[in-house]
Amino acid sequence: MVGIRDIEVVVFDVLGTLVDEPSGLRAEIRHALPGADDAVVDESLTAWQDYRDHEQQRIARGHRPYANSEVIDGEAAQRVAAQAGVADPAVVSRLATAGRRLPPWHDSVAALDRLTRQRPVLGLSNAGRAALPRLNAHAGLRWHQALSGEAVRAYKPAPEVYRLALDAADCAADRVLMVAAHAWDLRGAQALGMRTAYVARPVSDPPAGSDTFDGSFDRLDDLVAALTHG
Repeated sequence: MVGIRDIEVVVFDVLGTLVDEPSGLRAEIRHALPGADDAVVDESLTAWQDYRDHEQQRIARGHRPYANSEVIDGEAAQRVAAQAGVADPAVVSRLATAGRRLPPWHDSVAALDRLTRQRPVLGLSNAGRAALPRLNAHAGLRWHQALSGEAVRAYKPAPEVYRLALDAADCAADRVLMVAAHAWDLRGAQALGMRTAYVARPVSDPPAGSDTFDGSFDRLDDLVAALTHG
């Protein structure tokens, strides 16, 4: 990475970048539908993700008032349960909070532990304010501060979400590094002048040929090594 010594604050996306959201949701769906085969579980997961993405896009376009991630997850859980014929309120209630129990990727906890000893590290997530601290605790993620887009009633890549991180960093945007496994997320940060680093994950949105991010890493350990020794 060019000018790595100039980075003062590191900002991480959470969902998909530091935690394995699909695996976590799949496990919770399987718990709610113990008799379902793999095909049904995968169909339910796709339905959940498609509904969430659709509703977040409706909010971004002004077609729906802001609703936080737990409201949308609750709606998705009700749809999945109804399609599977599950009516037990306790089962549906647990499924609705699946976003609080997502496993970290194998390298996330150790990498954050190393990096937080070197620089201020922030989390910046579309997860709601109530869900985010519980998710962080479940996954064992270490932060100096974790920020939710709910504070500005928006979802990334809306610019006001990245401004949350810039305000917390309290330094020039080009001294703040946004790290994500989603190219769309990095483009949003880049539009505000933030530096960007892509980390590959099995469920990532990889850069396009036209993207010019400051760094691209196959492993989180490599990113941390560049930041701590660059």
